[in-house]
Amino acid sequence: MDNEDVQSGVVLGLGSNLGDREAAIAQALARLDARGYRATQRSSLYLTEPVGGPPQDWFVNAVADGETALSPEALLEACLAVEQELGRVRREPNGPRTIDVDILLFGELRRASPDPVIPHPRLAERRFVLEPLAEILPERVHPVLGRTVRELLASCPDSSAVRRLAGARA
Repeated sequence: MDNEDVQSGVVLGLGSNLGDREAAIAQALARLDARGYRATQRSSLYLTEPVGGPPQDWFVNAVADGETALSPEALLEACLAVEQELGRVRREPNGPRTIDVDILLFGELRRASPDPVIPHPRLAERRFVLEPLAEILPERVHPVLGRTVRELLASCPDSSAVRRLAGARA
């Protein structure tokens, strides 16, 4: 990657609740690395209660902060390709999945369209994203809301259970 073209502060959220959840997250990050996203910092893994959707098993979630020379659109394409390679099938909204990879932040970029919307529109409402994000980037400021991740977590309306898995990192 040419340093002039590299965007740092690109944060991805990863989650899985089917199969070997921890391995799916590790494989997704490895495959994204091969496609041009390099994780420079990874959160611990978290066991999280499903939010919305049908009754289903709990998730393992994590976040990664990294860098890429890819555009937001190309990074989204890479995320979707990795999801497909790892067996994700979209049957119903918020349904079970082998892997889910979301672009949460892309540096300081703010945009409502085209896809991907950046920052992720529900980032501040999801404890399963904010807990791991606060672990690695507590002082990162949300580019639209102007509040730190720590502040967003403190006021998060989501009361679902989120538990750090001891010793496990993404």
